[in-house]
Amino acid sequence: MNQFENVTLVKKANIYFEGKVTSRTIIFPDQTKKTLGIMMPGEYEFSTSSKEEMDIVSGKLSYKLQGEDWKEINGSGVFYVPSNESFQLIVHEVVDYCCSYLEE
Repeated sequence: MNQFENVTLVKKANIYFEGKVTSRTIIFPDQTKKTLGIMMPGEYEFSTSSKEEMDIVSGKLSYKLQGEDWKEINGSGVFYVPSNESFQLIVHEVVDYCCSYLEE
């Protein structure tokens, strides 16, 4: 999906790692949320509270989920992060992403 219709956009940005990772929250009519963001090159670790779908729109990164080996996305791709876990990222080139917060 390249476009979202009938959503609410939260104006205030989510800013992490001294501005190297930023996103904006969008809320759908059914109250589900997604964030659209950019990650600059660097190494990051995030924690989740709910299951997340990380949809990489463009860029290059390596990611490591708990108990798994490093995997790479170059261009576009999707990976899922279980709830209440942390994951590591190495962003090699600027990454454009959409994160969906999923109910289990």
